[in-house]
Amino acid sequence: MSKFKPLSDRVLVKPDSAEEKTESGIIIPDTAKEKPQRGTVVSVGPGKVENGQKVDMTVKEGDKVLYGKYAGTEITLDGDEYMIMRENDILGTV
Repeated sequence: MSKFKPLSDRVLVKPDSAEEKTESGIIIPDTAKEKPQRGTVVSVGPGKVENGQKVDMTVKEGDKVLYGKYAGTEITLDGDEYMIMRENDILGTV
C-alpha cells in the first residue's frame, strides 16, 4: 500500500471480506452478499482540535473495529479496497 496518512480524525480501515457461504453451507452469490461492517484499522490521523484542545484518537493501527452500515467512503489504493471514515463513525472495537 502507498504511504496514505489520514488527516484530522479520519481512519483508514481494511474491511473484512464478505461471507462466502452461510453456516449451513449455502453459497451466497455476489449480488446477495452483505457489505461488511467490520474491519482492521490500517492508519489513523493525528486527532482533531475541539474548543482549542487537541483530542487524541482512541483507535490505533491493528484494532479490529465495527462501523455503521453506511459509514465512510470506499476508496481503492494500489488495487485494494479500503474505507475512510471519521473516528465517530466507528461503533466500537472487537
